[in-house]
Amino acid sequence: MTPDAAAAPPKPAPPKLNPVRVPIAEEPVGVRTQDFREVLHAYSKEDAVLEAKRCIQCRRPWCVEACPITQDCREYIRLIADGNFDGAARVTLRENPLATCLCKVCYHYCEDACVVKKKGVPIAIRHLKRASLEYGSSELAYVPSKPKHQRVAVVGAGPAGLMMAWELAVRGYSVTVFEQETRYGGLMQTIPAYRMTDADVETDRRRFRDLDVAFVDGTKVGRDFPFDKLVKEDGYQAVFLAIGTPNHRSLGVPGEKVPGVLPALDFLKDVNQGRPVTVGKEVVVIGGGDVAMDSVRTALRESHGGRVTLVYRRSRQEMPADAEEVHGAEQEGIRFYFLKAPIQIVGNQHVEGLVVQTMELGPPDAGGRRSPIPVPHSEETIPCDTVIIAVGQKTDLTGIDSGLDLKLTSQGWPEGKGKGFETAVPGIFAAGGRSVVYAMGAAMEAANAIDAYLSAKRGETAPPRPDPLGGTETFHLPAGYTSPIRV
Repeated sequence: MTPDAAAAPPKPAPPKLNPVRVPIAEEPVGVRTQDFREVLHAYSKEDAVLEAKRCIQCRRPWCVEACPITQDCREYIRLIADGNFDGAARVTLRENPLATCLCKVCYHYCEDACVVKKKGVPIAIRHLKRASLEYGSSELAYVPSKPKHQRVAVVGAGPAGLMMAWELAVRGYSVTVFEQETRYGGLMQTIPAYRMTDADVETDRRRFRDLDVAFVDGTKVGRDFPFDKLVKEDGYQAVFLAIGTPNHRSLGVPGEKVPGVLPALDFLKDVNQGRPVTVGKEVVVIGGGDVAMDSVRTALRESHGGRVTLVYRRSRQEMPADAEEVHGAEQEGIRFYFLKAPIQIVGNQHVEGLVVQTMELGPPDAGGRRSPIPVPHSEETIPCDTVIIAVGQKTDLTGIDSGLDLKLTSQGWPEGKGKGFETAVPGIFAAGGRSVVYAMGAAMEAANAIDAYLSAKRGETAPPRPDPLGGTETFHLPAGYTSPIRV
């Protein structure tokens, strides 16, 4: 043995894996279904530290690779484990301008990739994000870079639009966000208050206060003024379309116009904004996605003791809804009718029932899910007085130039076909996503492309995103990061 080898300190033993998660407190079922109080409670400071200490700090940050916005969760967890909540809050907000919302509604793809999941329950990464903001200094303001004197229009103030506004404004661009609603957040407006509220959106937006971002609400581009006016008359040098999927899809079955039939998006939005909503005592929700889950749990609260049933044409295994939300609905007593497809809504002056047909699963469809096939002579009627339709959303391209050659994804949002989601018209980009954080991730990619496009116009090369909190470091991936994991 050489003298150098003899003197080398022993390598530290890897931390012992603890498979048991620190419990997350929930509001009791019998209480929470009476109103829209928050269901999941925050960790205490002490519990957050205990949970963070379960993290084994993998050399390869699988959790970060699974995050569409490459949030450095490994780092904020390490800081929480050390009791440094201020540092954890700063790390959280450094890459995530909608952290207050995401710490409550993100589908935590990071947890799906967590190594601890192989032996037990993954680290409660989303809830630790919340702890970083609740116990750390999170009332910060984002800091703009030196002005670039170039203007960008963002159409839509949903997650993609807000992410784009932040990405460009911290780089020194002047951004105007046009939103057709009077509230911001896009489809986050439909998320029930027991999960998150408008106040959470405003908490995040308040950190934009020093950025050169102007919000114009109640204005629909393409309806209130021509889309091409943005570039030809108003002088915007780039445009980002983040219009998402604001409209509901219909069933296309007889009886869909009978009173008592409600589109899910309108129903959820009305409830969130305090507008009067009437549901009966026998409610049926059609669909199997996240909007359907929000609808059944909201309808239960609005029915004041009624019975709510979910009808879905595939099996439980094929449901695209988040497992956490499905579990919450089951806890609250929602009835699930699987392998049932609606074929008619019955009623004259009001809904009286829903006729469904039994399905069986055949070969996988283009999306990989097994296709439902009708079983002959299997019709039955489910008595009900309210039907809520949650079978998907679609975009609204009214007044948007068809020359953009937009691609409509399988889930309905428009995006550009070029690099960085650029459309067929140079300087105009379009993107969205299937969840809040995926929409933000698409906007992050498009922002880099817009920055490169506008930098080239100035005869420059775009540098990495600066520290949005005014530090000296630029954006970089954490040590050990290899490639993105997408689920």
